[in-house]
Amino acid sequence: MNANGVKAIVLAAGQGTRMAAGAGGPPKVLHTACGRPMISYVLRALDFIAPADTVLVVGYRQEAVRAALGPAYVYAEQPRRLGTGHAVLCAEPALAGCAGPVLICYGDMPLIRRETFLGLLDTHRREGNACTLLSGVSRQPLPYGRVVRGADGAFAGIVEDADCTPAQREISELNAGVYVMEAALLFPALRRVGGANAQGEYYLTDVPALLQADGARVGVRRSEREGEILGVNTTAQLADVEARLRESGAAADFL
Repeated sequence: MNANGVKAIVLAAGQGTRMAAGAGGPPKVLHTACGRPMISYVLRALDFIAPADTVLVVGYRQEAVRAALGPAYVYAEQPRRLGTGHAVLCAEPALAGCAGPVLICYGDMPLIRRETFLGLLDTHRREGNACTLLSGVSRQPLPYGRVVRGADGAFAGIVEDADCTPAQREISELNAGVYVMEAALLFPALRRVGGANAQGEYYLTDVPALLQADGARVGVRRSEREGEILGVNTTAQLADVEARLRESGAAADFL
């Protein structure tokens, strides 16, 4: 089953240096939660998009990711980790000829449900957006960008955590970093994203503002399930996510 021509990009190139695995450890997305690689939960939630239409961006120990997930998926290599925008650009050749919607997500966010991805796509199509981002809430402090809305409630921008004013830091709506974007606009916009920052990286989060400045419509779909947008960067976060998977019954769905 496919979602009417939708493609997917799953970012899975990271090493997970804070996962206490040491040199030569598994790629971050292959760390297990409830006995299964984190990325397996993500791919199951994306099962409405065919593997042949799903591009996995790999890098660190990519041979292990390919071996674990098999040849049905399309793979794109990110030889150097230069940010999320650069990772998505690495998938462009694999999506040659695609002008329609592309769902972009992360292989280390196993709590996002199939219904949430489908809802994001529904909002994107219903509103006629060029870009639709997923937002959410969390009881624990997360270094995520805040979603700023105008007086009319419409998307007004994303302010990164490090750049927040005290008032903006109080905003509870967080940018999950998960998007649906029209490929015809996504890749040209990414080539305009600059890397003039302390990390020398290219950020996907810059794209919505670029598209909006061009007059394109940017929308937001908010997940009301607390913690659904949690990603995993540390062993403590992995333990938290694992507990949530057990509590929700998501891990048992594989049985």
